[in-house]
Amino acid sequence: MATVVVLGGNFAGCTSALEARRHLRKLDPGGSHEIIVVSRSQDFLFVPSLTWVPFREREIADISFPVGPVLEAHGVQFVHDTAERVDLDEQVVTTAAGRHLPYDFLVVATGPKLDWSIPGLGPSGFTSCICTPPDALAAREAFERLVDEPGPVVVGATQRAGCIGAAYEFLLNLEFQLRQHGVRDRVELTWVTPEPFLGHFGIGGLPHAQSLMERFFEHLGIRWRTDTTIDHAEEGTLVLGDGSHLEFAFAMIVPPFVGQDVVAASPGLGNDHALVPVRDTYQHRAHPNVFGAGVAIDVPSPFSTPVAVGVPKTGYPADVEGKVVGENIARLVASRVDLRSVPSARSPASASSTPATRRS
Repeated sequence: MATVVVLGGNFAGCTSALEARRHLRKLDPGGSHEIIVVSRSQDFLFVPSLTWVPFREREIADISFPVGPVLEAHGVQFVHDTAERVDLDEQVVTTAAGRHLPYDFLVVATGPKLDWSIPGLGPSGFTSCICTPPDALAAREAFERLVDEPGPVVVGATQRAGCIGAAYEFLLNLEFQLRQHGVRDRVELTWVTPEPFLGHFGIGGLPHAQSLMERFFEHLGIRWRTDTTIDHAEEGTLVLGDGSHLEFAFAMIVPPFVGQDVVAASPGLGNDHALVPVRDTYQHRAHPNVFGAGVAIDVPSPFSTPVAVGVPKTGYPADVEGKVVGENIARLVASRVDLRSVPSARSPASASSTPATRRS
């Protein structure tokens, strides 16, 4: 009997667990293999819809549901607890509640921790974010204050940020909402991004994306700053790396993602950013019975840009990775060596030869 422990109960974690169960049932219809999901949250959260919460277009209850009953209905045990440490030699996960969970196979799908190392950013600073439910609800309060007292707005992402697409979505929804509330003419909108050009997204851009985005921004009256680093934030002011200042009454800035504390606290599990280094089979590079999926894995950028831009990690690739992980675990249990793999990304050394465009 094999024991599979999955850390994380969202896209990557749930998919890994359910796919492992599905494939293992083909080997053992009696279900003697044990699959355990450990998650600090009792709910599955549809993270992409957090961008709607600040505008009261969604409530947290609309985009989440209890995950335990779903997993258990498919023969997966759910443990509501926080994983604190993994002993890779003993193959044991220790939790905050004092559990010691031995495993034959481990899946790290713990999602991101937000990197608020830039002074003045984030919930304890002067800017808003939309990456967690508390952040999105706090952004709602800040947006509603903006409607009552309009002023300049800055939206964007820091250097090394990977979830730039969500910031774009928030920006355009914000612009629409300001018009709906009748205050758009009293709000100057500025977009700041580490991207070398609009529409890069950390993937080198899409066909015609730069020209389309520039025309769209010009049509909506949105100013932009590319190749931008953020030095720090003060109350009402964003200070950029070149020393320039952007005043704001409201700012929403997406930070870089790093790995969760359990990875950082487990020697040999993650890299300097607490992200799990994996092969193209999603196996850990040094521990083949350990897998990673979702935002928790290290995905080096294939692009070279003047300012570091992170590779986007979203729900779709997390789901695909979870499917590969679940099937590969079943193949290893069956003593197979023909594991599924995903080819490494190969891209030009430079993201684009197109010069960055600025509007300020």
